Amino acid sequence: MFPEKPQYINAGGKLLDLAIPRVMGILNITPDSFYSGSRYSTDEEILSAATRMLEDGADILDVGGYSSRPGAADISIQEEGARVLKAIKLISREFPEAIISVDTFRADIAREAVVECGANMINDISGGDADSEMFFTIENLNVPYILMHMKGNPRSMQNKPVYEDIVADILKWFGERIFRLNSSGVKDIIIDPGFGFGKTIDHNFELLRRLGDFSIARLPVVVGISRKSMIWKTLDISADEALNGTTALNAIALFNGADILRVHDVKEAVQTVQLILRIRNSGNKL
Repeated sequence: MFPEKPQYINAGGKLLDLAIPRVMGILNITPDSFYSGSRYSTDEEILSAATRMLEDGADILDVGGYSSRPGAADISIQEEGARVLKAIKLISREFPEAIISVDTFRADIAREAVVECGANMINDISGGDADSEMFFTIENLNVPYILMHMKGNPRSMQNKPVYEDIVADILKWFGERIFRLNSSGVKDIIIDPGFGFGKTIDHNFELLRRLGDFSIARLPVVVGISRKSMIWKTLDISADEALNGTTALNAIALFNGADILRVHDVKEAVQTVQLILRIRNSGNKL
């Protein structure tokens, strides 16, 4: 018998109720993320963006300093740390009640972000594959861990990815890592199928259609499709024009079981959640 999906996650002593879907705002402290509207560099830009997202209803702020767009250049751990750790300190000092996630695949960055800078959870696009110390670090930090699936790495992941059955293959991949984490006492695990990370556009739409299959893991699910190429290439537009498509697909993700939406546009995502909840709750009033 599988355990029930946890209703709460404990983010450094801050409980987040997942009985209703939550919204994670993206703060990229990078010069080369695929969507220019998500790039921030100065202290003023970082704090302004964090303020706006929290006012718009963000439940989590996800702060990253390493661009993971397809073909992105590698950067040193020193450069990533210089970008992301300062930003997390700024935000946590200004907004001590905010839940902050550090978006990194490097264990040393994750550790310092949590211990020294005020981050409350870790979002790892490599699912522990890029740094052999990451799972040990998660075990010792005792913070929520977003375990994302990626085939390859940002420089190679879109080089003709192939799956036998994409959902079954990813579930098997998750299962092996969830077992290792659970065996070492890690409790708050959130899974992310990794839209766009080693997947074709067809793969991405199949993942979205079959998102409900991930419920077998009995863990919260993050969906990050905001302004991604599956939208703008399908519609023959640019990432700057992909908000409407993002909202449409986020609604489908929520219907199919998403617990957290990772987005560039917080206000629109929060409104989408509110409308979906109105539909869910309408049956209780008949």
